[in-house]
Amino acid sequence: QVQLVESGGGLVQAGGSLRLSCAASISIFSINAMGWYRQAPGKQRELVAFVTSDSTKYANSVKGRFTISRDNAKNTVYLQMNSLNPEDTAVYYCYVVLGRSPPYWGQGTQVTVST
Repeated sequence: QVQLVESGGGLVQAGGSLRLSCAASISIFSINAMGWYRQAPGKQRELVAFVTSDSTKYANSVKGRFTISRDNAKNTVYLQMNSLNPEDTAVYYCYVVLGRSPPYWGQGTQVTVST
């Protein structure tokens, strides 16, 4: 069983920054991919960014503003979010993929961007 502990959400004004963290209970080297989805009220969950051992990918809506990174020693992935706008308001969910198993999910952390 993989556990993911998220932190770093909160309330920020438009133009501000937040950094989300997601700590995994297993070695990050066992993970094929690790990343973040988000879900805004009334909308479908959408992929924000993910990182593998040799690549990263971002949603077009966050390119140039968000940066995903990983700390292998801490089994942790980060999402640095800059230039936030109200459209970024959502619950952000960390996930990991191991082999061919369904992804494991974190509990979600709320990000609210005010005007």
